[in-house]
Amino acid sequence: MKLFGTIYAHCDVPCGIYETDTMKHAAQTCKVMAEKALAIGEDPTPDNDNNFIRMVTTKEKHAERVKHELAVLWGDYFKPEHLEQYPNLHDLVWRCLKQASAVKQHLSVEECDKLIAQVDEIAEIFAATKR
Repeated sequence: MKLFGTIYAHCDVPCGIYETDTMKHAAQTCKVMAEKALAIGEDPTPDNDNNFIRMVTTKEKHAERVKHELAVLWGDYFKPEHLEQYPNLHDLVWRCLKQASAVKQHLSVEECDKLIAQVDEIAEIFAATKR
């Protein structure tokens, strides 16, 4: 007899295992996909159309990954004492989430560069709080 159905959840056990590499890799992937999609140009062949769609889809998934990874850090790792140490952290996280949305909305290397810079800044703060 099965008492409970399948349960899906993020691990909220305070294991202390957090990282920013996944978020950085996702932001960099967005840029590479934008560069590749833009490089296809206006050569409408079935293969080019297919690859363009795949590149944009990959960019979208990785921008969403940035948002997810950042939300986990924000909700589970960063504490009030980190905000005291880094008073701009709240604004930086908020702007980075917004920037990831901008990367999803546009096919722009420049928007991706902004996201990478913000992710790098958050990663630096994260690393400093781990010391």
